[in-house]
Amino acid sequence: MSILLVTSSPRGPASHSTRIASDLAHKLQAADPSTDLVVRDLAAHPLPHIDSDYASGIYTPAEARTDRQAKVVGVSDAAVDELMAADTIILATGLINFAISSTLKSWIDHIARAGRTFSYGKEGPKGLVTDKKVYIVLASGGVYSEGPAVPLDHAIPYLRTALGFIGLNDIEVIRVEGVGMGPEATDAALKKAAGRVNALALASRNADLGATVAA
Repeated sequence: MSILLVTSSPRGPASHSTRIASDLAHKLQAADPSTDLVVRDLAAHPLPHIDSDYASGIYTPAEARTDRQAKVVGVSDAAVDELMAADTIILATGLINFAISSTLKSWIDHIARAGRTFSYGKEGPKGLVTDKKVYIVLASGGVYSEGPAVPLDHAIPYLRTALGFIGLNDIEVIRVEGVGMGPEATDAALKKAAGRVNALALASRNADLGATVAA
């Protein structure tokens, strides 16, 4: 088993999304110590924005690519390989200007690959990344899960659409919201998120035990 943890906050250790996502990853791993944990920190090591060399390189045979095309396609291949190897994917981001971080968007641009993570056929597009669990940890200064600000959250709808397009539809969302509303609100948000992490980790462990017994 393998867990892929993708973090994207530029706030480092102070990031609420990174802390909660990392806690979830370690709790899931603790249920099965043989599980591999792969961490991709997009803030420390951002993927390049896709450019003309990428756009042309992915449709050029490997032996005919220029050095620059080979380099940028290689970056994308590595990200796709990580994704395909994982059984569980955890994505962490802050709500930045009502959407996801630009570094996470670049990651999605690199892993959404025709012929690798989705295909086009007579019946339309088909996602090729299946049988994986996804957790999204979203931190926000305000409250966007309910109330008048719901329409302003473009992060979760976008992620559900983009991930679903490549076949990832089993998605759980953990919100750390209201952290811009003062210390008490932040503490409450972190406590609520931690409780959700514990519940999801327990549910995952029970599911694994059930599968083992059934086998």
